[in-house]
Formats: sequence, structure tokens, C-alpha cells
Amino acid sequence: MKILVACEESQAVTIRLRWNGWHDAYSCDIEPCSGGHPEWHLQQDVTKLLKEKWDMVIAFPPCTDLAVSGARWFKEKQVDGRQQKSIDFFNLFTKLDHIPMVAIENPIGIMSTHYRKPDQIIQPWQYGHGETKAACLWLKGLPLLKPTDIVEGREQKIWRMAPGPRRAKLRSKTYQGIADAMSCQWG
Repeated sequence: MKILVACEESQAVTIRLRWNGWHDAYSCDIEPCSGGHPEWHLQQDVTKLLKEKWDMVIAFPPCTDLAVSGARWFKEKQVDGRQQKSIDFFNLFTKLDHIPMVAIENPIGIMSTHYRKPDQIIQPWQYGHGETKAACLWLKGLPLLKPTDIVEGREQKIWRMAPGPRRAKLRSKTYQGIADAMSCQWG
């Protein structure tokens, strides 16, 4: 299958999809990849790639202006247009009628109101990581992800992360157990 993993600089999902050698998967982000495989990374604006023929798109659109964790800044983001720009970008992935399988991942946020309720909400602790970080999945042509390794512990490491220049990037990383589940169950 030809798979695009949009807005993924970490390559966590892309690497797992390529791991078994069955898929032609590519990460895409405007930033350079940090996953160690630049040969599988398309560093460009993803909107141009969405017009191409893909068998599957797994999208991780930026959530900074959409997640409820940033609700106290919503008014400011609405006034300066950042939130609407993020909503419009998210919506690009909802209109991929020519692509048979689409998954959009984002934290709990305003897209449940602006688009629709997610098909599923998953947690890292369902996939081998003793942490909480609810992630919504909107799916087209794909089954719900089944938990693979339910573990004890419900730590809020992401929420407690100290402020700093790398905080946003670190908070957006895909947990390896979730990447493995996406690869095994959808790939």
C-alpha cells in the first residue's frame, strides 16, 4: 500500500509501517524528520500531496489551536485567526474522498463540535505506556484500534511537562505502542 503519514516529523508511524516491508509509507512535515530516515520523509507542504493517489492517509494535524488544553487562549486565537486557520487545515483531511482509508488524530478539542464527534478516543495506557493523554481518532474505511497492552499507571507526564522551547514538539510525539497498533491493525 502507498501510505502518507501527514504532519509526522518523528516518523514513529512511518517506520513501523515500513518495518515489515509491505508498505510504501512516507512521513510528511514542513520540518525535517527526527526519525532517522530522510529517504522516507517528504519535507514540504502536505496540501500538495493530498491531491495524489494514496491508499491510506494517517494525519496528525497540529493541535495547538484546537485542543481543550489551550482553551484559556481560545479568545486570542479566534481574534487573530489562528484557530480558524487550524480548523481549515484539519478539515482538509476530512475531504479526501478519493482516498479509501483515512485516520485523523488529535487531542480532545473543538473539532468534536466543528467537524463531528470522533469515532474513538484512545489512551497511551491501552498500548503499553502508563500515562494519560487522550487522543481522538476520526476514521474512514478503517476499524477502531484495539488495545494491545493495557498497563497500570495513569500518570499525566505530558500535562506536567515543564515549559521550554521543545515542549510542543515533545508533547506531540506519537507513543510507540500506538504507532505499533496503527501499523499492525491498519497496515
